[in-house]
Amino acid sequence: MRTALCDEFGIDYPIFAFTPSEHVAAAVSRAGGLGVLGCVRFNETEELEKTLSWLDDNTDGKPYGVDIVMPMKVPEEVKGLDVSSMIPEEHKKFVDETLLKLGVPPLPEGEGREGVLGWLHSVARSHLDVALQHRPVLIANALGSPPVDVIEKCHEHGVKVAALAGAAKHALSHVRNGVDIIVAQGYEAGGHTGEVASMVLQPDIVDAVGPDVPVLGAGGIGSGRQIAASLALGSQGVWTGSIWLGTEEYRGMGANSQAWETAFTRATSSDTVRTRIYTGKPARLLKTKWTEAWNEEGAPSPLPMPLQNLLVADAHNRISAANDPDVISMPIGQIVGRMNDVRPVADVIASLVEEFDEAVGRLDSIRT
Repeated sequence: MRTALCDEFGIDYPIFAFTPSEHVAAAVSRAGGLGVLGCVRFNETEELEKTLSWLDDNTDGKPYGVDIVMPMKVPEEVKGLDVSSMIPEEHKKFVDETLLKLGVPPLPEGEGREGVLGWLHSVARSHLDVALQHRPVLIANALGSPPVDVIEKCHEHGVKVAALAGAAKHALSHVRNGVDIIVAQGYEAGGHTGEVASMVLQPDIVDAVGPDVPVLGAGGIGSGRQIAASLALGSQGVWTGSIWLGTEEYRGMGANSQAWETAFTRATSSDTVRTRIYTGKPARLLKTKWTEAWNEEGAPSPLPMPLQNLLVADAHNRISAANDPDVISMPIGQIVGRMNDVRPVADVIASLVEEFDEAVGRLDSIRT
């Protein structure tokens, strides 16, 4: 399992792993892939600085990447504006009443935190500035192309830029803006996702951008067979996310480990839903009583990004602390149906490589 991207990034396998956990990212990099740390959860640059310093020291000198959330179009942000004041009272009331109906208790006095500010453009830029003071080899943007000046700044530091795309036209736009690597993220994926399935999307994007632009297949990838399929479709590697939620290193990321593990190990591939209730943009989540409540008659429409995330931030904290697998709120892809146990990251990487070799061997055996 070796492509040109392995030589370009100094990795053993073209397996790119998005994760909000520095422990997972470090373990993936140490095992031969490329761990990519999601930064949206960091409200304070000091916390991100500390985390990236930890990554520098705990990857055995292996490369890693950083994922930011930055729209191509710079929104107008008024300095000093209390963004939460823009959230309608109707929405706040709905969230409060829904939590009460679902039996989610309030947090103890003084606990909880403010909404995730990483969805704001200005905060994402601060994330980039901090990251470039460390040693990432890749900056990925979850919302497509970042502004051109951001891409140029990364290139000045010798850092490649990747951007997610859900359609061939988006991929072509990314390339024109200077993006180096396209992540072709299919409908099956967790988190933000488009409407075209991976089997169709990957060859569409590969053909559109041409042989000189590497493409990573994303969405529904959780086994070596699926990696083999992605490479057969023309991708030079894979971008994975959901499967790392089921690793030992992910434990301790805020969600109650037992409740979360119960929720995803019992889920099937049909137990996800694509909705705007998490961030304001379409994202695939685990289907629970929380997601179903937003589909009931009388439920308000989700707010645009970043207001929706700010609206539900405290609710997510309460849900996380409630230890109830029926209410968990978590982005995850349709691959959840294959996530039936919790393993160390190194074991997952080893299984992916072994399964890939077996899949390629089967194909070789049936060639005439």
